[in-house]
Amino acid sequence: MAQTIEPQVQELIERIVTAEGFELVYCEFSGGRKQAVLRIYIDKPGGVTHQDCSFISNQVGAVLDVEDLIPFQYVLEVSSPGVNRGLYKKSDYTRFAGQMVRLKTHQAIEGKRNYRGRIEGVEDDQVKLAVSKGKSVLIPFDHIASANLDVELDELFRRAKHQQS
Repeated sequence: MAQTIEPQVQELIERIVTAEGFELVYCEFSGGRKQAVLRIYIDKPGGVTHQDCSFISNQVGAVLDVEDLIPFQYVLEVSSPGVNRGLYKKSDYTRFAGQMVRLKTHQAIEGKRNYRGRIEGVEDDQVKLAVSKGKSVLIPFDHIASANLDVELDELFRRAKHQQS
């Protein structure tokens, strides 16, 4: 089960990642203290390479070792967010407006907790999601349990072909 990270650790990781020209998508601890894993997801325009992950892992690992902010042993993993990238910040919903998303809520909204739809945008503290032709639903940010882009294979192949040309 994922656990939140202490704010000072999160801020330190974010400073390192952004100073190197990357976006910190998300970071979390999983496992217990005996088998803790610190996962860091990074991104940049054009995507993230294995070398990028290795570089950020070395940078973050060295600073965390020196600062000694984590009082137990852990394994550090750095990776890209993948094609079904998680959405964690309000700015993610603005950035990915027009894209398909799978979203789960903590409690039912209009009788449902699981949604699949196209992000129409952000209104105040709510995500506007087109769930069917002519029907949208507003989902408050604090009700969102998880959300991931739902990339359609045709769209993925179209993007790959476009990048090659």
